[in-house]
Amino acid sequence: MTRLHPAAPSAAQGVWLVAEREIGSRLRSKAFVISTLILFAIALGGVIWGGFAAKNVSDTKVAVTAETATVVAGLPGLEVTTAATTDAALAAVRDGDVKAAIVPSADVPGAAASTSPFPYTVVGDQDVPQSLVAQLSATPQVHLLDPPSTDGMLRYFAAIGFGVVFLMAASTFGGTIAQSVVEEKQTRVVELLISAIPVRVLLAGKVIGNTILAMAQILVLAAIAIVGLSITGQDAVLTGLGAPIVWFAVFFLFGFILLASLFAAAGSMVSRQEDIGSTTFPLTMLVMLPYFLVIFFNDSPVVLAVMSYVPFSAPVAMPLRLYLGTAQVWEPIVALIVLIATCVGAVLVGARIYQNTLLRMGARVKLSEALSRA
Repeated sequence: MTRLHPAAPSAAQGVWLVAEREIGSRLRSKAFVISTLILFAIALGGVIWGGFAAKNVSDTKVAVTAETATVVAGLPGLEVTTAATTDAALAAVRDGDVKAAIVPSADVPGAAASTSPFPYTVVGDQDVPQSLVAQLSATPQVHLLDPPSTDGMLRYFAAIGFGVVFLMAASTFGGTIAQSVVEEKQTRVVELLISAIPVRVLLAGKVIGNTILAMAQILVLAAIAIVGLSITGQDAVLTGLGAPIVWFAVFFLFGFILLASLFAAAGSMVSRQEDIGSTTFPLTMLVMLPYFLVIFFNDSPVVLAVMSYVPFSAPVAMPLRLYLGTAQVWEPIVALIVLIATCVGAVLVGARIYQNTLLRMGARVKLSEALSRA
């Protein structure tokens, strides 16, 4: 009788089997589950706190004139200053002495008073306290002396948000991939795996499995941001973040695949957990650099424009520029094409290194040797 051996899995089946193994091992890890829940809790708390802080108008300084003093009479949380004239009230706004001025609409240059049904206008410099507007008996006309593309504080928080999410997800999952590769080499599990499936299939499964987990975190964080902003009544911020969040998810997908491939290759170049840092350090710097640059240069259009086309920083810079309204319609498409092309190149390079060094034991393999070996 002929004994039948089970057929080897196809490439697609092998990729999915490895991906399932990666996902299962992570979900069974208490450390991963607890850290993820803590991350979600911190994100929700931060969004809610930031939303309520933005709505807080306690001790908001407001200038009025004799004609508009009755508008704010009895309203809580305001420090009211009565200016002698409309020009004096507007000067106080420009000088930063008050946050907003409530003046007769007819006295505000460029406020289109003739079309306004309200006899008064709330005037700000670059923004006005939205909860002040909400406190008034009827929503008045609003006029800005120096209108910005986006409020500075919101721009800063958006920069931190995009940067932190990319930094944490990419570094956490990237480091996990590298550690997993080294662990499999140390325990000789990798020899059993590649006896059943090709090396490239093993790499693809690892990348896809961790990408699924990372994207799941991104989607949950996006949902948390939506819920938190809705709870705090930040509808305007939520509307402005809609498209940038979608683009962030798209850019993050390809950016993470790029980094995951390189982290797996970096892990395959060493045989001990203690040596992982020597090969993953440059990649860690590439992950951290966009975060710090976007924080320090969130108000620099030139720096953000350059960063939005650099593959390692594009997932952070381009969504931020879209939120600020400084990116043209075609720019995210071009930046995404550049990122995808770089991603393909990184996957090919990573696969070559991974295949050439996965079975190498002992000292760290040099990069030049990893790339040149057949």
